[in-house]
Amino acid sequence: MEVYTTENEQVDAVRRFFAENGKALAVGVVLGIGALVGWRYWQSHENANMMVASQSYQEASDRLADGKPDDVAAAQKFAQANSNSYGVLASLELAKHFVEQNDFAKADQQLVLAQGQTKDENLLAIINLRLARVQMQEKKLDDALKTLDGVKGEGWAAMAQDTRGDVLLAKGDTKGAREAYSKGIESNASQALQVLLRMKLNNLSS
Repeated sequence: MEVYTTENEQVDAVRRFFAENGKALAVGVVLGIGALVGWRYWQSHENANMMVASQSYQEASDRLADGKPDDVAAAQKFAQANSNSYGVLASLELAKHFVEQNDFAKADQQLVLAQGQTKDENLLAIINLRLARVQMQEKKLDDALKTLDGVKGEGWAAMAQDTRGDVLLAKGDTKGAREAYSKGIESNASQALQVLLRMKLNNLSS
């Protein structure tokens, strides 16, 4: 790198640099400004979309509470069209609605849809736990066990073992159920869940 001994030499060097690289710098500045403007526009666009989705979700949720066929269909359409957290929440509400109607096949469909709309570990844990319960009602016991394998995170371990024990018991695997319930108790289960798991273990022994 050259060493400049006078201010004039430094100024001349700067002039030569801009003369030789001015176009590239200008393009870089324009691209930088364009990227910044584009990023801000995208953020604004995303925020606006999420606000619209939030309002639409609230409307769909309120209508779903009435349980009318048109309202259920509207909620289903919303869940299908929104690949975000609001779509997941709508699918969870729809699944609950269908379970209450003893329509486990449709509940299953909604929970499978929700699986593909989020990568959030906690949401996926909730979805998989509910799906396993629904699959157990459908007598899809092996599917339920596979679904439970997708429940990640220590905070969900006890609940997953509780459900696993129920599924294994439904399969006639009393030993496996006992092991699952025991693991659930050892997995930092809440006090209420520990009581429930101990009751289930006692029932196996009787």
